Amino acid sequence: MNDQSPETAERRSRVREFESSTVPGISEQPNRRTAERSSVSASGSLTRQVLRDYGSLIGLVLICVVLSLLSNRFLTASNLINVARQVSINAIVAAGMTVVIITGGIDLSVGSTIALAGCAALIVAGPAGDLLGMLAGILAGALVGLLNGGLVAWGRVPPFITTLATMTIVRGAALVMTNGEPIVKSEGAYLWLGQASIGPVPVPIILMVAVLLGTHWFLARTRWGIYVYAVGGNAEAARLVGISLAGVQILVYVLASALAALAGLVLAARLSSAQPNTGVGFELDAIAAVVLGGTSLMGGEGGVWGTTVGAFIIGVLNNGFNLLNVSPFYQLIAKGAVIVLAVLVDQVLKFRTASARGAGAPSPAASAGGSVGPVGERPPGT
Repeated sequence: MNDQSPETAERRSRVREFESSTVPGISEQPNRRTAERSSVSASGSLTRQVLRDYGSLIGLVLICVVLSLLSNRFLTASNLINVARQVSINAIVAAGMTVVIITGGIDLSVGSTIALAGCAALIVAGPAGDLLGMLAGILAGALVGLLNGGLVAWGRVPPFITTLATMTIVRGAALVMTNGEPIVKSEGAYLWLGQASIGPVPVPIILMVAVLLGTHWFLARTRWGIYVYAVGGNAEAARLVGISLAGVQILVYVLASALAALAGLVLAARLSSAQPNTGVGFELDAIAAVVLGGTSLMGGEGGVWGTTVGAFIIGVLNNGFNLLNVSPFYQLIAKGAVIVLAVLVDQVLKFRTASARGAGAPSPAASAGGSVGPVGERPPGT
């Protein structure tokens, strides 16, 4: 009964060989599909990251290409220098606004500070000289920042309410100082700030580059720059590790107001006069440049180079609309639409990036119980 025929033994041997073998096209197909899905997911993540990091720059290039096709005057050297000169004031203000917004704050008083600094500078320059006048203008701006920072840090007043109030106070101070009349200055070294050139490059452009480089260095290479990101990312955690929240907040508001004052000096020198009503709406252009550059209004991420691109987007749009004889009323609508579109795209990219990370395998930090930082530009070394 236990004897097996040769046919039965051969049949069982073939069954065992079949069971132990890998059938082509069956076991390999799931692996191939998994690899294809991983490749598609990786390429999608890379595309989203590129759009998040360079989306504003790509948008600026596209706008320049379109305007160069619509107007043959756009790419001329004189027009490009004019664009950079126009952008310089907003870029200087927006550099300081970037630092404030990274901490999670906001400064609505920079437009009024521009007017106050210009008026204070020309009032002092009359009897004391241009140099002391310029120093007085910067000092006036720094004092506004000290007031803002003190109310936010020590008074616990929300930044929006604080700077909304000081916006009105500072504007009123400028009107009181000048009796509501412009101060004219048609000669003197002070005008060098807004009207002179070093070689072919106007001084306002050189000042803009210096401010942007200095602000980038402050954020990326100094301990206080790291503190700025830390406070904006998680203020309570920053406090627990020994960072002075009040010190950081006062510092950023003083810096923002001092840069706004510098912009006010350049504007007054360019116009050969200081007017108490100048700077109206400049805070909105500065905030728009910061947002277009990718800095989060929630704080903790962003950078000055994105802000620079955002400022140039606004300046190029203004210049292009003027070259094309677009009505100023439509310009306001178009600029607002561009800002909203940019913010919506950024939010969509953030959501998709977060979803992709959540769907994937946990990172080493998450596996170890650590936290994963938010998407966006972070300070070096963190």
